[in-house]
Amino acid sequence: MDTGTAAPRRRMRADARRNYERLLAEAATAFAEYGAEFSLEEIARRAGVANGTLYGHFPSRRALLEALMGDRMRALATAGHGLLTHPSPFAGLTAWADAAMAHATVYRGLGSALMQAIEDETSELHTACEAVLAAGEGLVARARTAGEVRPEVTAADLYALINAAAWAGEQSSRQQGERLLAFGLAGLRTPSTPAPTDHGATP
Repeated sequence: MDTGTAAPRRRMRADARRNYERLLAEAATAFAEYGAEFSLEEIARRAGVANGTLYGHFPSRRALLEALMGDRMRALATAGHGLLTHPSPFAGLTAWADAAMAHATVYRGLGSALMQAIEDETSELHTACEAVLAAGEGLVARARTAGEVRPEVTAADLYALINAAAWAGEQSSRQQGERLLAFGLAGLRTPSTPAPTDHGATP
């Protein structure tokens, strides 16, 4: 099963590496089925290791989520920077927002964990979240400069919108979440200039 994870950052003995990879695999399966708040102790039990082994590898839930999602978040940030060359600033922003929402809905409850990690500099997820936020800021700034979104729109607004739509999708359906994201993105756009009246036309 592809958990989208990086290799452990420190050199491990073979048995420690097996435990690490088993924990990640069990966490990925449990979070996908039950959500990101699933019991860590139950994950340890399913992996066949002691709770101390789990916490030795992952001191907190956010550390476990960073191991599972960090590479994907960094890839999302890279994709955002790549979309800075999109011919349409708003279309590039929209494409990235769609990808970011797909990321936030990998596990139920992940969006809330990511929003909290943005504000918590001690969180293991904070650095990856900051990279994603920076990518969004670049796209928003480009769309603002082009006059395609309202001048007061920020990357934090965009990130909150994405995670709110992801949460709504968790409560109802993915399709509903996608609809709400589309409505929200439309609301970020600069109001269209009214079409000029053709005074020469016959009533």
